[in-house]
Amino acid sequence: MHAYNNSRQTIANPAYGPVLWRDEPADELFPDHLGRRDGGAGDVTKPENASWHRLGISPDTSCDKGLTATVKRAANRLGCKAVLRATYVDPTGNTVATVVLIVLPEGESKKKELEDFFLAQDGQAATVNPLPVPGTLAAGFKPDRRNGAALRQTGGENLPYAIAATTGAADGRVAGDLPDASDIDVTLDRESWHGVAGNVVELLKAHIDELQMAGASA
Repeated sequence: MHAYNNSRQTIANPAYGPVLWRDEPADELFPDHLGRRDGGAGDVTKPENASWHRLGISPDTSCDKGLTATVKRAANRLGCKAVLRATYVDPTGNTVATVVLIVLPEGESKKKELEDFFLAQDGQAATVNPLPVPGTLAAGFKPDRRNGAALRQTGGENLPYAIAATTGAADGRVAGDLPDASDIDVTLDRESWHGVAGNVVELLKAHIDELQMAGASA
């Protein structure tokens, strides 16, 4: 249990940032709802602001299970400690997303290296192994149904994390293989899926930052 609920606190607790991934309950790290802030003052976890609704959280926190082979090798080389994973669906029920918190050694360099590695793949590399959730719209969310990907580092040296996501269609529609330059429609479609994955990443980044801000000194 913990008492880190003072959402009005504006000074980050540097000691709490590196440990919040194991001190916060899973359903606090991955709240029921994720959504945009309202002019900087809204709460990304409030249902009325929600862009995404949580369907399930994985009990497995191993780096090997959460990440695709290419990203896993890079993360493990950098000292990956854990990968926490959850799946969300958008309000329309058309799009599902699995988002992960990648726990790395403290400091700026490791998470920046992982982000740089991903960007060096032109942002096209698959990042996350989807987490299917039986009995939900994400029941069929498997690796062959991934359409978009994103990976970004968190801000500040006291948050030693990268956040990544993969997105797909709830009905299993696939955007297709990486297109030729002439295939503009497929290119735009895939870019839009990458954009959606980036949106989920940014929302979870904002939430993790809020958790650090609310962390009380022991």
